[in-house]
Amino acid sequence: MKILTAKQFYKADKVTLEKQQITAEVLMERAATLCFQWLDERLQGNPIKIHVFCGSGNNGGDGLVIARHLHQYGYHVQCYIVNYKEGRTPAFLEHYKRLKDTGLWPVTINSEDDFPTVAFEDIIIDAIFGLGLKRSPSGFTKALIQNLNATKAWILAIDFPSGLYGNKPVTDKEAVIKAGHTLTFQAPKIAFFLPQSQDFINTWEVLDIGLDQEFLESQQTVYYFLQKKDIIPLYKPRKRFSHKGDYGHSLIIGGSFGKIGAVTLTTKAALKIGSGLVTAYIPKCGYQIVQVAVPEAMVEVDADNFLEHFNYKAKASVIGIGVGFGTSDKTIKGFEKFLKENTLPLVLDADAINCISKKKSLLKLIPSQSVLTPHIKEFERLVGSWKDDFEKLEKLIAFTKKHKVIVVLKDAYTMISNDGAIYFNNTGNPALATAGSGDVLTGIITGLIAQQYNALEAAFFGVYLHGKTADLAMNQMAVETFTASDILSYLPDAILDLFIEPKFEEVVEDPSDGDDIEEDGEHV
Repeated sequence: MKILTAKQFYKADKVTLEKQQITAEVLMERAATLCFQWLDERLQGNPIKIHVFCGSGNNGGDGLVIARHLHQYGYHVQCYIVNYKEGRTPAFLEHYKRLKDTGLWPVTINSEDDFPTVAFEDIIIDAIFGLGLKRSPSGFTKALIQNLNATKAWILAIDFPSGLYGNKPVTDKEAVIKAGHTLTFQAPKIAFFLPQSQDFINTWEVLDIGLDQEFLESQQTVYYFLQKKDIIPLYKPRKRFSHKGDYGHSLIIGGSFGKIGAVTLTTKAALKIGSGLVTAYIPKCGYQIVQVAVPEAMVEVDADNFLEHFNYKAKASVIGIGVGFGTSDKTIKGFEKFLKENTLPLVLDADAINCISKKKSLLKLIPSQSVLTPHIKEFERLVGSWKDDFEKLEKLIAFTKKHKVIVVLKDAYTMISNDGAIYFNNTGNPALATAGSGDVLTGIITGLIAQQYNALEAAFFGVYLHGKTADLAMNQMAVETFTASDILSYLPDAILDLFIEPKFEEVVEDPSDGDDIEEDGEHV
């Protein structure tokens, strides 16, 4: 799924109106009705008080439609117009009239004196600004947002939390709605995937409001959201008369004294994902550990406690390298020798990346289409610091284009970047924030490449399955109790889940016009 900008959605609204020969009021009614239906399905007539806060643009118009439906269905609802400017869009005025015709007259908020009392147990619907914000709310509008956040009541944001920017970092965190859930229109927005938005975006869900698909598909973007439907076609079923030689030979190079567990997990993961053969190349101190812990694997050894020579004999088809081997001078020297002589596909993780960060000239030795799997701090050591998440994305794109590699940047929404594009994964949860989780991912991706998945396919498939194991495990355990070994235990279930039809629509975790708002069409 493409992740588009506010301006692209604005254009999509206009194209949709023209092609479907409908008015802006009709499209607004369509979108907001879906929001009402979502809420009604969950409340089932509950008499809880609902406060709908509407701006004076098209996002506010969505709020008016929601308030009208809630009123007509007997809910205890009050609607407010946040009067931060004089202008009103035509669609807003039409739905304002329709709301009053039902007998529900909105209350206008002109200053802090007009703020209503909202109880903790009430529900707040945020339809103040939407996606097209140009500058932070100020004055009584900012005070209202602070007041609503302070109630600790559950807030449902319509399309986009008010005060949050669509294409740049927040400049005033005190002027942004902290949404409990966001119902966004047609496609996710880039801010949903960024750590700096985590205080304002909790869970979110996409509602298909019927914007013109041909136009949306024609739009250029560098950001994509990976879903199950994108992963299923990647799967390569096995043939009946195949044998282990058909599924490649993974060589896992890593480990040091005290860190043999890392290479053990990576070796197990390469086997578990289906690599036909796996060899672990480790220091002598880990020989007995790996032979006992992973009897299916072959083992070769280097120096006593650290890797120095990198003189393996295995006839591998792919190499996963770096887990737990440290950054000593001798290891870096041996690693450089390895890179100069290597001709095989690589998956580089952990200390392989840290060694490169210490000696940047090694970057020139990495083969094209190698996969690097850093966590955030490892990536920062590699490319330098950034001032905000948007600059981080720019650095990620620039790095992968310059060095012609694939980077799997591990995060809440793990990013796979290649050739100027970034793909956000949609599986996983905080359970994966545990020791050894990344080591397992390295083994999974390595094992997939061994089975003749190309590097980008292996990154997509591996990251998706890795995250899915944690999602499935949460049906049986708490996030705190999940370990890296549990990823391996749930990996078969994650693969089988590819072929199970969902019973309900998946929920993903984890504008207006005027001086403050850029007019971005009917809903954005």
